[in-house]
Amino acid sequence: MSGRQPIATAPKDGSKIQVFWKDEDGQENESLAQYRSLDRLKATGGQWDETDAGWWIFTDSNTQKKVTPNAWQPANKAGDDEDEDGGDK
Repeated sequence: MSGRQPIATAPKDGSKIQVFWKDEDGQENESLAQYRSLDRLKATGGQWDETDAGWWIFTDSNTQKKVTPNAWQPANKAGDDEDEDGGDK
């Protein structure tokens, strides 16, 4: 069983993890995120600088947002009732 871990210990290899972050209203959120380094961003094309590197989430199917998480855990370990195949528990 995995619990929340400090974000400084999160993998920055491009793998997707579950992150915990607060929005501008102070509401804590939980999202699937991926760390994107400046090199990884530049490889996609476009204009990027060092302020663009960091943790990125999808807010919907077309919109991405950079967030500042405070903790993380492996993906699919959120402890909720979802399971990968959509079956009952």
